[in-house]
Amino acid sequence: MKRIDHFRMAGFCCLIGVVVLQGSDMKEHEAVTPVSRPGAKRLRHERFNARVSQGNVDLVFIGDSITEGWEEEGKKVWQKFYGSRNAVNLGIGGDRTQHVIWRLDHGNLKGIKPKVAVLMIGTNNSADNSPQEIADGITRIVHQIRDKTPQTRILLLAIFPRGKDPADSRRQVNQKTNVLIQKLNDNKHVYYQDIGQQFLTDKGQLNLDIMPDLLHLSEKAYQIWAEAIEASLIQLLKE
Repeated sequence: MKRIDHFRMAGFCCLIGVVVLQGSDMKEHEAVTPVSRPGAKRLRHERFNARVSQGNVDLVFIGDSITEGWEEEGKKVWQKFYGSRNAVNLGIGGDRTQHVIWRLDHGNLKGIKPKVAVLMIGTNNSADNSPQEIADGITRIVHQIRDKTPQTRILLLAIFPRGKDPADSRRQVNQKTNVLIQKLNDNKHVYYQDIGQQFLTDKGQLNLDIMPDLLHLSEKAYQIWAEAIEASLIQLLKE
C-alpha cells in the first residue's frame, strides 16, 4: 500500500518507553482498568455483540458519544459515506478509555475481521486523567485491536477539540494527549490523523454551528469528519 502522506510517521517500536510501557510493565491506573457500564449502556453493548455475530463487517467506528452521534445528527452523512461499506458504529455515549477496553474484551470484535477500525476516544477522561494516563488507555485499546484482529488497519484519530477556545482546560488535556498518541503511528498497522483544525476558526475557536454544545457534533461537523478521512479510508480499505 502506498504511504499516506498526511499521516505523521513514527516508529511503532519507539513507542515503548516513550508513550507507555506494555504488559506487566504498564502502570495500572483508572484509564487502563476495564470497567463495564450498566443499564442502557450495557444493552447497547450487547446489541453491538449481536450485530457483529452476524459477520459481514469491513469497517468499525469505535468511540464515545461523538461516535454514537453518527446515528443521530450524523445519520444522513453516515448513510452517504458508509451505508454501502458494511460499517458498524461501536460508539457509546459517556464512554472513557476504560469502558472501551472492557467492551473489546467482552465481544465487540468477536468473530469479525474488519479491514479498518476508526478509533477516537479519550475526551471523557480529560476531567479526571492526565494526558499520559489517557494515552496509556488509548494505547491499550490499540494493542487490543491488534491482538484480536491483527489484519485490521487502525485509523487513530486525534481527540477532537472541545470548549470555546484554546484556553479551555479540557481541550488542553486533549491536545497534550494527542502529542503522545501520535507516536503510535507506524504507517503499517496504525495510522494517526488529526482533523481537529478543520472544526476550528483561524483563532482556534469552536462555532456553535459545528459543535452546538462545544463538544458534540452537528450534521455539518459530521460532513467535515467524513470528508476529512475519506481519502485515508479509500486507501486503507483498498477500494
